[in-house]
Amino acid sequence: MTDPAVERDAAEAASAFAHPPVAPDASAAYGEHPDQVVDFYAPRGESPGPAPLVVVLHGGAWRAPYDRQHITPFADLLARRGFAVANVEYRRGSSLPHQGSEGPVAGRWPETFDDVAAAMDALPGLVEAALPSADPRRTVVTGHSAGGQLALWAAARHVLPAGSPWRLPAPPELRGVVALAPIADFEVAEELGVCGGASSQLLGGPAHWDARRPSADPASLLPTGIATTVVQGREDIVVPPAVAESYAAAAAKAGEMVGLTLVEGVGHFPLIDPAADACAVVAEEIAQLAW
Repeated sequence: MTDPAVERDAAEAASAFAHPPVAPDASAAYGEHPDQVVDFYAPRGESPGPAPLVVVLHGGAWRAPYDRQHITPFADLLARRGFAVANVEYRRGSSLPHQGSEGPVAGRWPETFDDVAAAMDALPGLVEAALPSADPRRTVVTGHSAGGQLALWAAARHVLPAGSPWRLPAPPELRGVVALAPIADFEVAEELGVCGGASSQLLGGPAHWDARRPSADPASLLPTGIATTVVQGREDIVVPPAVAESYAAAAAKAGEMVGLTLVEGVGHFPLIDPAADACAVVAEEIAQLAW
């Protein structure tokens, strides 16, 4: 007997990945590695002035086979809604399994974080040259799944542990973060086996868990003082709602209110599927912070 939840998830994934990739209007490198690149999408249609900038960080469990191409239809949807969009690529895990995993390992330490920090720091200059229709003073960061973790982390660099090479001296100039089904609490994610132990792999394996988690786990990097909303499918079996709920609870304990929008009747992938109603919910959450 098949599991209805698994069948729904497979159908949602098939719909989200059925859209062909959308080519960017411009691209720019923020480093020498081939993965250190940002694709830019100009806002479509008439605009009375510079458009808010949405920085997109794709998901895929921080694993090498999943790159930014799968989220380009989502980036295009945002551009069609009047946003300027920066779709960031970053170095991900090895294509070969190790650390006892059964598939490609998740993430690289420290390269994944090196890249996100470098991309965010370089974006104002890159935008000025490649996307003059964007207003970087009105920047919202969004990310899906593992990219949701990176989006939350990018907004929390000023509260990283002292001595961290990624720490900022002051909060980043962001309007806010909209994290989509993020892997936002590593302890809960590991307890639930999210993405086959990807959180532990991202940190380099169990031997590095205690030392590195305070520099990477969004639930450990609170409060940020940055407006934050989490959008989560109530029926998500890839990153279950318990992960987002635990992050929101940790924020509240730290004295910070995090918005949590639970979308009824959907799972993990409709949040980035332009054909799904849930994707319109995401766009509206971004608009509330950006405009």
